[in-house]
Amino acid sequence: MDLRITTLAERPALQGKLWGMKDLWPEFMMNDPVGWAYIGRIVSEFPEYVLVATDGADGPVVARGFSVPFRLAAEGRGELPDTGWDQVLLWAFSDQRLKREPDTVSAIEITVDTSALGHGISHRMLAAMRANAQRLGFGDLIAPVRPNGKHLEARSSIHEYAFRTRESDGLPHDPWLRVHVRAGGTVEKVAPASMTIGGSLAQWREWTGLAFDTDGPVEVPGALIPVHCDTTGGFAVYVEPNIWVRHRL
Repeated sequence: MDLRITTLAERPALQGKLWGMKDLWPEFMMNDPVGWAYIGRIVSEFPEYVLVATDGADGPVVARGFSVPFRLAAEGRGELPDTGWDQVLLWAFSDQRLKREPDTVSAIEITVDTSALGHGISHRMLAAMRANAQRLGFGDLIAPVRPNGKHLEARSSIHEYAFRTRESDGLPHDPWLRVHVRAGGTVEKVAPASMTIGGSLAQWREWTGLAFDTDGPVEVPGALIPVHCDTTGGFAVYVEPNIWVRHRL
């Protein structure tokens, strides 16, 4: 594959094609209200922080990478937030509105088209995101990492899982965390409430095909922890944990 990675600012004509990729995100993940409000705005308002990968100069889009700038040193901040992914999006667009000078870049998403999986593209997209943040003058790229192996053990503690390593080489147990650490990142902390998705039981049934007819935790394919179901109230809530990784550039 002749992979070409550029920013969307360099190739604005690819904006529409970003959304035509086929991906493996679970349906319920598309219903985070913060994501709904802001993910499209990254493309239009921060194109220099959006990476696009094509197969050849004029080929199809095979991967995308979103990041956002924000000011971590702003009053009341300073620490990587427990509310992770949702929080950095809120901070980024608040800072843009208030014209605060950003000091940090946060990764938001790296997605590879299903037709291009298995070619090491996610590794190259992460390297390109690091390089782009450095080119833009930043010393840190942070990432609220969604550990892609955690859904296989939804009832395990995220706090144990985040720092679990392999005996063979000391690298993280989780495959996506390993990619980050190999690229130079350091696992710092858990963001226990990185994304919150609530909905009626009817919505969760539509998103997952599951019954949602019993109170308590419900294991949902693709979810990192169980979804809490309240049949009396008629709703269910998923609070996704992520893992903060810091890349010093």
